[in-house]
Amino acid sequence: MKVLITGGAGFIGSHLAERLLELGHEVFIIDNLWTGKLSNIEKIQNHERLHLIVDTILNESVMNELIFKIDHIYHLAAAVGVKNIMDHPVETLDINVKGTEVVLRLANRFKKKVFIASTSEIYGKHVEHTLSEDDNRVMGTVKKRRWAYACSKTLDEFLALSYFDEKKLPIVIGRLFNTVGPRQIGQYGMVLPTFVQSALLGKPISVFGDGTQSRSFTHVNDVVGAIIKLMDEPAAEGDVFNVGNDSEVTINQLAETVKEMTGSDSEIEHITYERAYGPGFEDMERRCPNIDKIKNLIGFKPSQDLESIVQSVIDYFKE
Repeated sequence: MKVLITGGAGFIGSHLAERLLELGHEVFIIDNLWTGKLSNIEKIQNHERLHLIVDTILNESVMNELIFKIDHIYHLAAAVGVKNIMDHPVETLDINVKGTEVVLRLANRFKKKVFIASTSEIYGKHVEHTLSEDDNRVMGTVKKRRWAYACSKTLDEFLALSYFDEKKLPIVIGRLFNTVGPRQIGQYGMVLPTFVQSALLGKPISVFGDGTQSRSFTHVNDVVGAIIKLMDEPAAEGDVFNVGNDSEVTINQLAETVKEMTGSDSEIEHITYERAYGPGFEDMERRCPNIDKIKNLIGFKPSQDLESIVQSVIDYFKE
């Protein structure tokens, strides 16, 4: 099978490309290298079944040619990371909304199946219980750009589901919850690689806010496996699935775990959101998925606990 990965030189995209090549597929990657890196695909860049196109998904002529000749599309290209989104709100909305519109419109032209990578940010400030796919969402004011990413991905989901309902385009949506692992960097605000780098360098481990906010971390290998299985399952078409780990940890606990596992003398310091991101920033207090739906359909179950996930990131940065 011929597959296209948008954002294939990114953290998740590069792992997905490796797995699909291992499975015998021919892989086409398009990436503008804004947050993606050639170093992420250096192990596979000379593979005979890999084709790299350095361009933007907004280039419709290039995308039209690519989508015409492939079978499946894994749409991962997006502006990512809290810091990136706060610093570049225009680019965030542009690539996330226009880019997905281009992918879906051209996919529909040739009726090619599409996986849409969405996000746990969709749920907003919802904290009452573990988050299920049909839960209501709670968003902040439009005057706080923190919510631009969540709203742009919401529109992506609405558009994808509309193409399925109206145009009968086969689509699958996966809401990813804090995917982590080797190759992820802290440059754009990703918390685990930031903590690990700081600890290994003996720098303060900076926790934003009071650190009581909780997250659920999933190793990238588990996420990639789930994405591929969802695309291979006809019953997943036209539906939305949480892809994550239902085990929670507070950011304070994560910082302590990283400090202990690295044997670091780094101090854990707390920094206000205002100092980190500017005035008016809002965070999500809790983000834990209900994964019953994906478990029942494809038997998904995260294989790695927090300690093994953290160790894989430590090993990566030590290399």
